[in-house]
Amino acid sequence: METTIETGEKLLLIEGDFLTEEARDILLNLFQSKLSFHQLKNFSSQVKYGRDDETATLRIPALKKELDKLNALLKEAENKHKKLHICSEIRIRISEENKD
Repeated sequence: METTIETGEKLLLIEGDFLTEEARDILLNLFQSKLSFHQLKNFSSQVKYGRDDETATLRIPALKKELDKLNALLKEAENKHKKLHICSEIRIRISEENKD
């Protein structure tokens, strides 16, 4: 399959069955990394421009909400002594660069 600007590329990040603790480690690290990225981006915008970063102010609460759902799912799997099947795909396509 040929990748083009329009169709982009799919990258498989996670694929498999995981014990609850393994899934917790993997997924919480991913979410924490994304939260840290947006928190730092927002802080940088506040220092440089004296205002919040619009994207960061939207993404931080959205990620926290998803993190709450993840924690509930992990707790349920742990209580039922179940593994978790995780499949995470990243889709990338080239788009126009925003000039600020």
